[in-house]
Amino acid sequence: MQQWVADIAYETPSGIKKSTETFYMPSIDDVRDAVSKKGGYVLSIKPHTRSTLERLLARSTWWQVQLLRGIQFRSTSTSAGVAFWKIIQAETNPRRQNILAPAREALARGLGVIDALKALNIFDHGTLAILAGSERANRLIEGIPHAIHSITQKKKNSRAIMGTMSWLGFDVFSIVSALWGGQDLVLGWFRDNPPSDPEEFEKFERVVGNLELIWNTLIYTSVGFGAFMCWVIFSYWINRGKKDWPTARIVRKIPLIGGYLRDLAFADSMSAAGRMLRGLVPINDTLEQSAEASSAPDVMEYWIESMFDLGRGVGLGAALDRKPLTKSERLELASLSDLKQVATVMESIAEMRSQAAKTKHKLIVWLAFALTGVFLVIAFGSAIYALTVMNMSMDSMMGGLMSGAM
Repeated sequence: MQQWVADIAYETPSGIKKSTETFYMPSIDDVRDAVSKKGGYVLSIKPHTRSTLERLLARSTWWQVQLLRGIQFRSTSTSAGVAFWKIIQAETNPRRQNILAPAREALARGLGVIDALKALNIFDHGTLAILAGSERANRLIEGIPHAIHSITQKKKNSRAIMGTMSWLGFDVFSIVSALWGGQDLVLGWFRDNPPSDPEEFEKFERVVGNLELIWNTLIYTSVGFGAFMCWVIFSYWINRGKKDWPTARIVRKIPLIGGYLRDLAFADSMSAAGRMLRGLVPINDTLEQSAEASSAPDVMEYWIESMFDLGRGVGLGAALDRKPLTKSERLELASLSDLKQVATVMESIAEMRSQAAKTKHKLIVWLAFALTGVFLVIAFGSAIYALTVMNMSMDSMMGGLMSGAM
């Protein structure tokens, strides 16, 4: 399903009139058929697009929360679908009208409120899973506060990931700038001060060549790592909304970062499952929606396998007791005897995973800081070693560098 904008011509007693209309349909052919049934003639059809400001507004946490709260407050006296329709009809801001256009078309075609929210393409899988599960239990209004909590929590997780990426980016920039700027100064000073003795000069050429090789290796390694980071960020941006793709599989194989992302995925899905159970969503729907809510394949597989075992008649605790959960988490689930305990245990696991993700985040930052030190120690340590081999003094080198800089 996609939003289309069509320029249409209608024959009227006063002549031909042109109008621009929007359609929420699977393909261009469906739009043409709909226009023909209305007695019009298609002039042009193009996909509905949003401006940069509209995309930023639609993806903002504030906008998503305000929209869900509006549906919740208006649903006290009417259905959620009618409440959503009233919100769309009452909107006067052109940008927001453009954002809400797909939902308006979905509701006009008789689709439900969840389909209309999906048509907006602004909510993540976890939020839609909570809302869809709550609707199946006929408790959508009770599920909206849990969806709002999920949105704000994921915003915090996104900030943590962006903070990690920003620190790594600053780390790479620091290494590259320090090595690139120091290379010309240090190697330039060596080349400007060669020994006059032929035997010493041959030794000098070998030592300076090795020093240049070390510095070039460090620079190209750090530049390559920076290029890899840029590629990963770009790949995640263009593949946003997808469940899996090659870059994501590569990132998940990086030991510490892969574990960090897995902990965040488990924290999100476990928290969503706990909120759905709090909203009295049936356990089968909860497991199914939790699988839909996660973009990590191993987390999604966990929920699918648990749902399959539960369907075979296995007890709930035993069905949920499986890898990749930790031993302590599995012990908590294996001891379940009452369905009322499940939400509490899942929320507890979500909290533990969130704490584990914070710990890994700190390790990543400190490891990046340590690697910066290692790179700089190797670079300048090799320069000092070259000085000792050539029987040159550090004072003469620093004096030459300072005079060259001045």
